[in-house]
Amino acid sequence: MTLTNTAPERIESLAEAQRSFYATGATRDVKFRKQQLRAFREGLQKWEKPLCDALWTDLHKSYEEAFMTEIGLVYGEISDALKNVDRWARRRRKPTPVTGMPSSSYIIREPLGCTLIMSPWNYPVQLLLNPLVGAVAAGCTAVLKPSPYVPNVSLVLEKMVADTFPENYITVVQGNREVNKQLLDMRWDIVFFTGSPALGKLVMESQAKYLTPLVLELGGKSPCIVDKDADLRIAARRIAWGKCLNSGQTCIAPDYLFLHEDIKDAFVEAFKQELAALYPAGTENSDHFVHIVSDKAFARLNGYLKDGEIIAGGHNNPATRWFEPTLLDKVSPDAPVMQEEIFGPIFPILTFRERKEVVDFVTSREKPLAFYYFGKESNAWDILGSTTSGGACINDVIMHIANSKIPFGGVGNSGMGSYHSERSFLAFSHERSVLSTPTAVDLKFRYMPYGMFKLVKKMLAG
Repeated sequence: MTLTNTAPERIESLAEAQRSFYATGATRDVKFRKQQLRAFREGLQKWEKPLCDALWTDLHKSYEEAFMTEIGLVYGEISDALKNVDRWARRRRKPTPVTGMPSSSYIIREPLGCTLIMSPWNYPVQLLLNPLVGAVAAGCTAVLKPSPYVPNVSLVLEKMVADTFPENYITVVQGNREVNKQLLDMRWDIVFFTGSPALGKLVMESQAKYLTPLVLELGGKSPCIVDKDADLRIAARRIAWGKCLNSGQTCIAPDYLFLHEDIKDAFVEAFKQELAALYPAGTENSDHFVHIVSDKAFARLNGYLKDGEIIAGGHNNPATRWFEPTLLDKVSPDAPVMQEEIFGPIFPILTFRERKEVVDFVTSREKPLAFYYFGKESNAWDILGSTTSGGACINDVIMHIANSKIPFGGVGNSGMGSYHSERSFLAFSHERSVLSTPTAVDLKFRYMPYGMFKLVKKMLAG
């Protein structure tokens, strides 16, 4: 199935209609936002099955995995926004210093305006609709651009959005790079982009001429360290699960293994056992193992197999794009598999003797989106204090994304800005400072010729 590009004039017309609608001020009303959030939830309920069916068609993603990693997370964000948007949106009073008396100080959170949200193919529902929750809660309009690499999902998303919202408020446009180029040549009040660092740079470059605020959720090679004192069975189980989730096509998937020399062989055996426990009949015919998204991506992964010695897995089927979870040993840090985010179920293995080797290696490369450490918690805090990443887990993988009370986002090459829960609201909002000064009292110290300067200086200098 191939999607048809939305016509250029149609895109221009939709953007102009949304700008006109936003100018009416209708979206600023918190009651309106809550109505739309409720409509959003009802629309998601109505279209849940078609979305899950499309995820199976495009990615071989089971209903259970689709709900846990996509649909369920969106429900959670909508519910959280409905419960809290009144509080998030209310005017906040802030202290005023003595030198500002008798004024009162406030922060008001206002919507940024007309937004563009662009999502990738790997979690095509969650990564398009979760940011949309923030845009709706904040009082913005939105043009949504899903990925053409999952055409069935993108088409269902278009139908769902058209069935749920008026197009001058929220709409979907479809297409390839030509459509992306047109969208990124246009002016927006904020662009929210999820994708690769290479594409993130293009987004940033295209919007620089407008000084558009951006949220860039990118990726990178997230290290997974297993120290000598780790619980190997638990580590192997959680790491195998995290790498197999969406067949490794996850921006925060553990990308490569850094194993302490003393436990390397034991961990490899534990990993094989835990993988077999997850998939007793293997992964090829499992309903719970996602396949690779495209022939191009499959070929890229297949090319990585020559970068090391295969010590587990290594089989695949180009006809179905099934790719077996694979461990690669004797991998050079300079090998192609260690240069770009793998985005597949291949695990290169590096080893270390001292934790400083891990710190030196990780800090010499681009800042990753996630960082995973298995071992003593005290050692984990030490190594986290010497490195940086978008997020991190101690003795776990992936699960930090599931807690909406902590921010999700990258740093440096892995992105900028964060979202989930209130941070999604803030991502699409401007915090406006307001000072309100009464006219009944007009203190003279601020006026020329500054007759009370010594007193003011003492107050300011402390």
